[in-house]
Amino acid sequence: MTISSSHPPRRCVLRTGLGLTATAGLATLAVPSPASASTRAAAVGSSTHPTSANGWPMEPQADASGAIWTRPVPGSSVSVALRIGEAATVLVHVIRRYHYEIDTLGKGEVIGFRPADGSLKGYATNHASGTAVAIRPTWYPAGAKGGLFPHQLATLRDILKECQGVVAWGGDFRRPNESHFQIDVPPSDARVKRLAARIRSWEDIPGQGAGTLALGA
Repeated sequence: MTISSSHPPRRCVLRTGLGLTATAGLATLAVPSPASASTRAAAVGSSTHPTSANGWPMEPQADASGAIWTRPVPGSSVSVALRIGEAATVLVHVIRRYHYEIDTLGKGEVIGFRPADGSLKGYATNHASGTAVAIRPTWYPAGAKGGLFPHQLATLRDILKECQGVVAWGGDFRRPNESHFQIDVPPSDARVKRLAARIRSWEDIPGQGAGTLALGA
């Protein structure tokens, strides 16, 4: 596992806006505004939906009539099904920074939504609410540690610090899972809204966000 020398680092890649697309074979959808995405996600997440371990409503499927949709990760070939609104904004940012700064990600290397079919237990149920991703799960088997080089781990710690407690990494779990990242607060927690708003604001500010040039870099 090496950092691609041909791929531009985070600090010199131009930002692109977040997109929203359906899975292959489905029509491309218009990107909802932050307000409309949040409103829709809240409306769909009613009390009729059981919740995942982190308190978000689970969905039976993606790319249907619910709040989970497949979207591209700008600047990469990755597409991932996530809960629209704040959760997707935050997790796409995490994936983008991983892609730019830790190692180049390819198609099929990130798994988002998975239905709660009885095989998901504990924190894995967060996949069923579209609030967790597994980055290269076959590279980092559950229970194993030390899958990242020191400089990669340092960058990952910086990503988590930037997320201000909203995102948890499975490498810190009692039984580690270094491929796992999840929203670690319930939808009522104001921190997730503040972080998502901050990430969105970077799209309008040169020199901010994933894949941008930092002063003095």
